[in-house]
Amino acid sequence: MLNKDWKNLSEKSKQKFGAYGEYYAKMEFASYGFDIFTSEVDDHGVDFVLKGNQGFYEIQVKSIQSTTNYVLIRKEHFDVNDKNLYLCLLIFEQNKLPDLYLIAASEWNNENNLLKDRDYNKPEQKSKPEWGINISKKNKHILDKYLFENILMTM
Repeated sequence: MLNKDWKNLSEKSKQKFGAYGEYYAKMEFASYGFDIFTSEVDDHGVDFVLKGNQGFYEIQVKSIQSTTNYVLIRKEHFDVNDKNLYLCLLIFEQNKLPDLYLIAASEWNNENNLLKDRDYNKPEQKSKPEWGINISKKNKHILDKYLFENILMTM
């Protein structure tokens, strides 16, 4: 039986929780017939590469608990002008299988209530520039358009 005690996994280690999310995403892509290529080092913000019928895709994976309301991706590792780059977002809710979303990097070129562009240009701001996902009940209808199965059919 599949363990769905995500709280236990995430409390042990953020790194283990993230690695589990990556493996889960890879299994989902593999179940749809994609070939998956991984590297030993994640130094460019790409967790793995997919090969499908229409070409190659670079995938960055983010795994979060359902209680999280903001996800960030450092701009230095996520080029929104790369038409083959995608974010695979997994939202884990206790005792359920995770919800998967697939968002093309280029979607951040059209900032909205869900997808955010944060530069932090003021001297008092110490954070690095980032792309964000503002997850809320109000934005759920926007997030739903990126459901994994729907976007996958376009790849």
